[in-house]
Amino acid sequence: MRPIDIIEMPNLDEARIRNKPVETFHYDYVPNDKLLAYLKGKNYFIRTYGCQANIRDGEYLSGLLESVGMHRVESEKEADLAIINTCAVRENAEEKVYGQIGDFKKLKEKNKDIILILCGCMVEQNHIIDQVSKTFPYVDIFFGTHNIKDLMMLLEKYISNHHRIIYVSSKEGEIVEELPSCRSEKFKAFVNISYGCDKFCTYCIVPYTRGKERSRDINDILKECKDLVNKGYQEITLLGQNVDSYGKDLNNGVTFATLLESVAKLGIPRLRFLTSYPSDFKDEVIDVISRYPNIMKYIHLPIQAGNDTVLKQMGRRYSSGEYLALVKRIKDKIPNIALSTDIIVGFPNETYEQFLDTIKVAKEVGYLSAFTFIYSPRVGTPAARIKDNVPYLEKVKRFKELVKELEIGFDEKAQEMVGKTYSVLVESISKKDETMLTGYTESLKTVNFKGDISLIGKIVNVKILENHLYSLLGELVNE
Repeated sequence: MRPIDIIEMPNLDEARIRNKPVETFHYDYVPNDKLLAYLKGKNYFIRTYGCQANIRDGEYLSGLLESVGMHRVESEKEADLAIINTCAVRENAEEKVYGQIGDFKKLKEKNKDIILILCGCMVEQNHIIDQVSKTFPYVDIFFGTHNIKDLMMLLEKYISNHHRIIYVSSKEGEIVEELPSCRSEKFKAFVNISYGCDKFCTYCIVPYTRGKERSRDINDILKECKDLVNKGYQEITLLGQNVDSYGKDLNNGVTFATLLESVAKLGIPRLRFLTSYPSDFKDEVIDVISRYPNIMKYIHLPIQAGNDTVLKQMGRRYSSGEYLALVKRIKDKIPNIALSTDIIVGFPNETYEQFLDTIKVAKEVGYLSAFTFIYSPRVGTPAARIKDNVPYLEKVKRFKELVKELEIGFDEKAQEMVGKTYSVLVESISKKDETMLTGYTESLKTVNFKGDISLIGKIVNVKILENHLYSLLGELVNE
């Protein structure tokens, strides 16, 4: 059994702390000559699970590896170094990771020199580290969300003695600017405006894995966005666990509305943001969205549950009435707005009557799309300690009922699009039909249509011909 060098282990108690000032510094680590010689010209592979924040983390990891001369490959079989970048929000995401790690066993037997790294949100939990390090002894390096900047240092340590390494910091976090980045797309980009979360919803592990809410300086954000505009990017999505709280910690008068308007003025054809928190969503933001045509008339506004008792038990800081009042203000100011949401079914001890309140709210709002989940307990969160009297099969039954009701609304809204023409950002060749292109509307509705591959990365007009519920069939409109 190889030695394990433990630099730092995750600690949920430390991850709860919110009392230190945020430090911002610029990445300037210079790898030693031995590491540069060892990695130059070799291949790396990254598989990312989870949300847009994880995807952006993966782009930073790519940037770091390519800065020392490595090349990305799409098959782990070709890799000299492989990274599994994980998510901890739901149990099924963790199960996929375990399966992926298991797949590496044979690869590691064939190529003992391949470096296998596990990182991301999942690694920020002590019980996960214990389980993975014991079950999968061929995982070489573990590091957390706060340790991306330390990748080169960890690789230097590893190649010096080939000891396994664990470096998972549980802390409030800092902001690192000028970290090397390799964008996964050439026409759309994610831009972090803040990191972490201070809401501590009782079911959520993110405040523990990502640290406190901390906003980037607006000048650093605008510099990054302006560079993307100059490079011809068609779409920017501003990212934060709670974008609406942007600027609160800066104490300089800058708000999310200020930032959103400033980025819109840069001239990016399409501007989006994720994710909003209802009680922090200000009317000033509604006004900015309504004024700028390049800000997409689409808002992802998680409700999670439609019953006030359940919302309170979840630690959500709004009532269903307050949520619906916000939706009304948005629709009054922006009549063509499209809304999507997150909904959790089967929170501990949720009654059927409480569940029906969620369906009632969903019908009243009229979502264009929704991410729906059966509650998944996360070790270390308050909700995971609640004794639940609702059988899992009952939760599944309610989940299916919710999806059925939601799809009625989805279908009605999609059917309204038939016969109309929409601007579509062309994303790729369709995975199901190589003769078709696929893209998405301003409201993130998927559209498939025939067209030349030269259109990928461009915004085109497409007339909708058929509604297939979760996607649309259209035809290119010649201009």
